[in-house]
Amino acid sequence: MTDDRRAHLDAKAVALLLACCAVWGLGQVAIKLTLAEIPPLLQSAARSLGAALLLLAWMRWRGQPLLPSRATWRGGLLAGALFAAEFACMFSGLQFTSASRMVVFLYTAPFVVALGMPFIARSERLTVWQGAGLVCAFGGVVWAFAEGFAGKAAVGPRQWLGDALGIAAAVLWGATTLVVRGSALAKASAEMSLLYQLAVSALLLGLAGALAGEQWPASPRAATWALLAFQTVVITFVTYLAWFWLVRHYPATQISVFTLLTPIFGLLAGVWLLAEPLTLRLVVALVAVCGGIWLVSTRGRRAAVRPSATESGPSARA
Repeated sequence: MTDDRRAHLDAKAVALLLACCAVWGLGQVAIKLTLAEIPPLLQSAARSLGAALLLLAWMRWRGQPLLPSRATWRGGLLAGALFAAEFACMFSGLQFTSASRMVVFLYTAPFVVALGMPFIARSERLTVWQGAGLVCAFGGVVWAFAEGFAGKAAVGPRQWLGDALGIAAAVLWGATTLVVRGSALAKASAEMSLLYQLAVSALLLGLAGALAGEQWPASPRAATWALLAFQTVVITFVTYLAWFWLVRHYPATQISVFTLLTPIFGLLAGVWLLAEPLTLRLVVALVAVCGGIWLVSTRGRRAAVRPSATESGPSARA
């Protein structure tokens, strides 16, 4: 296979990145709307299962091996379990908080990775700029989270629980990335790494849903099926593969800056499509998180090793 990496983003890459970020921003809205009929754990399990089947078909069409190597089993199962726990927190949390708040808290995950990477690769030591980014984002998140305890909850009395589950999901997302980077999965294909996460999470989330007493609705509306199909096909399959393709062909550091747009798109989608309240605290948190991601991504890794498609993983959590 020839190496056709580009040194800079071209118009095609920018258009594809903008489309991916816009779709990911809509993800929280799609989940929240689907929760009206399909409970969180079963919804997440169905999404993972459908995307895993599509990914298997894609790998078979491309002639890629469908069975993982023995060396990747331990890391793959752990990454899949963390992935399942992350989505259980995110889907459940959306029952108590808004989609716009969830996406802001969820995108604190890059800071978990920044804190953990020095334990995996010494070349990834935190710089002063990265530390400033972490402090900036942390302050914004604390400011927004405190709203749920100040008698000013914009969503409801259990907003704090949904926000807390969003932060837990972010920590689990970061932990999943660290497991992928620090295990044998770092040498596996991006598709195999994603397949582990989808297949294991489909099984675990399905079991968790059954144990929690969740039931699939007898006759979901056509709109609910459409929303679930959007999550499964467009978000979890198409945009994740698009992200892997972009990381393979363009500089990862330039691509990573575009993740700033996802929480912005997500907040706007929640306010516009769901009429969710837009509070000053949430705006402050969004600015702080985006500013922190920018510092960590563009000012703190000049000497760092460029991540591969497998190491960086999909930047979408929607």
